[in-house]
Amino acid sequence: MRLHVLIGFLVVTITACTFVNQAPTVQPPKTQLQTREFQTREFDTNDTKLIMKAVLNVLQDDGFVVKNAVVDLGLLTATKEVDLAENRATTNRASSDDYWWSVFESVFGTGGGRNRANQSRSNQEQPRFRKFKLIEVSVNVSEIGRRSKVRANFQAKILDNQGQPLDVYVIEDQKFYQEFFAKVDKGIFIQKQGF
Repeated sequence: MRLHVLIGFLVVTITACTFVNQAPTVQPPKTQLQTREFQTREFDTNDTKLIMKAVLNVLQDDGFVVKNAVVDLGLLTATKEVDLAENRATTNRASSDDYWWSVFESVFGTGGGRNRANQSRSNQEQPRFRKFKLIEVSVNVSEIGRRSKVRANFQAKILDNQGQPLDVYVIEDQKFYQEFFAKVDKGIFIQKQGF
């Protein structure tokens, strides 16, 4: 009998310790240095023009419109806009658009929980609603001896039907940047081959 009580006590103790150890932990916000680390990648060439051209091609392939490119500074800015009025289930989208839809869904969520702009403040004011999803990117390419360093910074926005921002977030997903730099790496290879 004592053995059964002892075994029962041990099982309850071990189970309780397991649940205590599995309590969710709150992740501290990333430091500026941690964010910069996954936003930056080095490449084995010091040809900054070649890298800028590769980045430009990658962004254009993903549906971005390049707004500014200054080769002397190694600066490139671009935007991508998605109309929220489109029904995703009924339109024929390219896989690149599906990728960006999933990015927006992970950053902004699926619903109107954050958007209180639909409620008009007066009878005369036009109701506001979520109209566009917008991603802005700035890329900086720097020569470092025989290598080059590329830093990309993506920001996501939700704009209303009047063009006013409702939500603005810096994209801080490490996997997102890894996938972007993998495309840039492939783009540099293609650019070197002259395609």
